[in-house]
Amino acid sequence: MRRNPWLSLAVLAFAQFMVVLDVTIVNVALPSIQTNLAFSTDGLQWVVSAYTLMFGGFLLLGGRIADLFGRRRLFIVGLALFSGASLVAGLSGSAAMLIAARAVQGLGGALLSPAALSLLTVTFPQGSERNVALGIWGALAGIGGTLGVVAGGLLVDGIGWEWVFFVNVPIGLALIALAPRLIAESRLEERGRGGIDFTGAVLGTAGLLALVFGVVRAGPLGWGSAEVIACLALGVALMAAFFAVERRAAEPLVPMRIFGSRGLRVATPALALNGGAFLGMFFLTAIFLQQVRGASALVTGLQLLPMGVAAVIAAVAASNLVTRFGVRPIQIAGALLSVAGLLLLAQVDAGTSYVGGLLPALVVFGAGIVSIGVPAQIAAVADFTTADAGAASGVVTAGYQVGGALGLALITTLSDSRVTDALAGGASQADALVAGFHRGLLVAAAFAAVNVVLALLTPQISPTQEQLAEAVVV
Repeated sequence: MRRNPWLSLAVLAFAQFMVVLDVTIVNVALPSIQTNLAFSTDGLQWVVSAYTLMFGGFLLLGGRIADLFGRRRLFIVGLALFSGASLVAGLSGSAAMLIAARAVQGLGGALLSPAALSLLTVTFPQGSERNVALGIWGALAGIGGTLGVVAGGLLVDGIGWEWVFFVNVPIGLALIALAPRLIAESRLEERGRGGIDFTGAVLGTAGLLALVFGVVRAGPLGWGSAEVIACLALGVALMAAFFAVERRAAEPLVPMRIFGSRGLRVATPALALNGGAFLGMFFLTAIFLQQVRGASALVTGLQLLPMGVAAVIAAVAASNLVTRFGVRPIQIAGALLSVAGLLLLAQVDAGTSYVGGLLPALVVFGAGIVSIGVPAQIAAVADFTTADAGAASGVVTAGYQVGGALGLALITTLSDSRVTDALAGGASQADALVAGFHRGLLVAAAFAAVNVVLALLTPQISPTQEQLAEAVVV
């Protein structure tokens, strides 16, 4: 049965929107969760960290399972896990129950995200249609993070923290019902008898888990702690062993041939830096607005909303511009805009007006960060057909997630050390927080600046004359 690819995209993009939304919507509810479930200060981080740990750790495995056993099938399984775990999280009566539910949510996200991106890749042929589809994908993902703060504030203030989890359930059930009708199944045409490379799966998943766990623990313990160093060293060793095993495996978890794509090799670190810059900026700005400027959670979300709107507009524009001019100039422009937005934001203090200072910085950054992401994703998957779409999507998504976690941890650690130094020097709490805010944003700007260099190394994927003609019609 022939299915409308744009209806397929709607289901895939809204699933990704739900996953991204969940990351920020939960942050708003943390104070209420701590009070109601008697979390310790150190324990509260695991409401976020359990999700990040499982999401980052299982992405590569999720991408390859999707290739082998059916991308639509795994997409639905991931949705079911994510939605069911959301229900359990909302019903949690203890800290341990909530952390366990968040871990299963992360596993569900690790299964559905690479499956969704690979389904998008095989649904739309390379060219203008795929560029537009990835633009819509990037736009919904970008605004999902911003809307999460607004929705979280409304739900927590109105009907309780539980509803930041319950809201996923009806959305997930609707998408599960629609997926078989609107999305065609896709998998490798032929599969060897060996199935998944078990050794590679264990090494790759354990390596990513160790790396993400080490990054998560760096926040409370510091980068120099023995536990953090041991976890990071173990993660590096396991990943080295993983790549050694994958080179010899008959059916590798991640086929080494995909790294022959220059687009993938350059776009993956670009997306990792993008994730770190965005998550670091978002985290620091939310704290700045609430703790320095005294905004409520809802007002904070509303003030951040223009960044999401700018991201949506920029994502659509970037997809069309890539079709006309190729990926490289758009990625360079996005990186420069991101640097400019972060530098503008680093000039803001407690007395700066929202309209004259914060708003233009947020709009410029929102437009820039998505204008890096859209062409980078196009370049990353441009060389892949059905056979390796899931594996490539898993690598790209893992790069963004793990890079985001690493970047956020580095930015917050350097920001916190600046706050501590300022307090020791006699600064007020508000002034110290502003100093930490500024340092963190400058580190994020350095990430974006590196993306200018990576953009110069990105292959100049240009449209054909036929694709240009189609773009004009669109």
